[in-house]
Amino acid sequence: MSLEQLYHSLSKEEQIFQFGTETGDPLAKAFPRKRVVHAGLNGEVIGPDESQKIWEEIMAVSPVSKKIQMAYIHIPFCKTKCLYCGFFQNGTNQDVEDHYIDCLIKELEASAQKPRLKDGLIHALFIGGGTPTSLSAHNAERLLQTIQRCLPLANDYELTLEGRIHDLVPEKMDVWLANGVNRMSLGVQSFHTQIRQQVGRLDDQETVLRNLTALKAYEQCAVVIDLIYGLPGQNMNIWKEDLELLVQSGVDGADLYQLNVFDGSELNKQIQSGKLPPAAESEYQARMFSFAKDFLDKRAYRRLNICHWSCSNRERSLYNTLARSGAVMFPFGSGAGGNVDGYSTMLHRALQPYEMFVQAGKKPFMALMRQSPLQPIVDCIQDQLEQGYLDVAKVVAFNDKLCDLTWLYDLWEKRGLVKNNGVMYVLTDAGQFWQVNLTQTTLECVQYLMTGKTGIAVERVAAQDSAKTDTMIQAMKKMKDMKGAHGVEAMKQMAEVMQNMSPEELQAVMKRMQGSV
Repeated sequence: MSLEQLYHSLSKEEQIFQFGTETGDPLAKAFPRKRVVHAGLNGEVIGPDESQKIWEEIMAVSPVSKKIQMAYIHIPFCKTKCLYCGFFQNGTNQDVEDHYIDCLIKELEASAQKPRLKDGLIHALFIGGGTPTSLSAHNAERLLQTIQRCLPLANDYELTLEGRIHDLVPEKMDVWLANGVNRMSLGVQSFHTQIRQQVGRLDDQETVLRNLTALKAYEQCAVVIDLIYGLPGQNMNIWKEDLELLVQSGVDGADLYQLNVFDGSELNKQIQSGKLPPAAESEYQARMFSFAKDFLDKRAYRRLNICHWSCSNRERSLYNTLARSGAVMFPFGSGAGGNVDGYSTMLHRALQPYEMFVQAGKKPFMALMRQSPLQPIVDCIQDQLEQGYLDVAKVVAFNDKLCDLTWLYDLWEKRGLVKNNGVMYVLTDAGQFWQVNLTQTTLECVQYLMTGKTGIAVERVAAQDSAKTDTMIQAMKKMKDMKGAHGVEAMKQMAEVMQNMSPEELQAVMKRMQGSV
């Protein structure tokens, strides 16, 4: 059955959710809503014992060639919890932080002499969280010096430290920049004092601009900031002011993100209770996206991918670009995700099991997943669509069955989402806003053409957790507060729940632990 036949076999509701609808306003109304947070296909979950064996086998063999690779290091601590955040794990505590950095260093040292890591090169390293800049200057120095000692950094490496404006103090900045950090990614979200503080950011507009100026004065790193559009109370005038202050700040680049209101989040609860005004609906967010794109285009900002803009040669956004291309990513730290030689990884999010595994000399997997056989095609498509285009010929090079994707993109061209330039399909402004929906549908169509399997992923922004998934997450929360034998019991409970999960359910847990949904 062709894609066109598949399309006509669906109900009207299914057609609209998966393929969109014909409308005179595709920017705002091509789809009913965002269908998933991050596009992708599921793989096969590997059991705990086999996971360790597979990992040791992978790490014992040198890479075939020195391809571009990455590493991700997770710091699971925050001073405060922002209302919109799906990543928060642990509040700051100096003793807990000190012990965690001890374990993280031990994990890095355990991999340092493994042929798979030491015989290659790391071109991009991202220290994310959580709030990595919340680390004390001493612990940041310990970690960064371990990275320089244990990871084979390429000459042109990019080392990003993620954090918040509040931590931009001389004592910390001196340490970061003296120990190899050459890119800072900072969560501003909005310059507007009330808008940012009502969702959990600490500083006022004057402090934000002053601290950014202080960091820029070092002239030692690329400085990029995150801005969010659609925050409660943020109208188009405030969004315009945010963009004007972005330009005024002189930073090297910015990520502009659409707000996702996660089910069960404190932000959603406060909106529902009337304590905060509603977040912007998709239609209004679409207008904000289009306005921002036009605003930055007119000021010679370069588009590096769907969300990211650069205004200087210093900013490459190498890690973010490589992450969507399927490049190898070695994971370190509690809650870290990775991708190595056909396997996706998720390390334990709770501190206690993470530290227990590291102390025992094992890689602290929460789950290891064998990727779909279609993953090379998935990577090719995601890499292209993240940059705003799809060259069907490159996809068809994997298999002639994929020629039928032309029907799909011709349909979307008629609906104003893409435009064929004679070589490839380029996303219009509307297509860029709905890019994650286009990507997910494209991947589902690839899966159908290659395997005959159909499916329509529809998430409620947050994961559609089953009762078993909720039990798993509750077990993980218990481990945060348990010690000794009780902690072991919680781990046993979690393992039992995992054994009774389907691959799809475990995938949902992995995504939720990564903050992906």
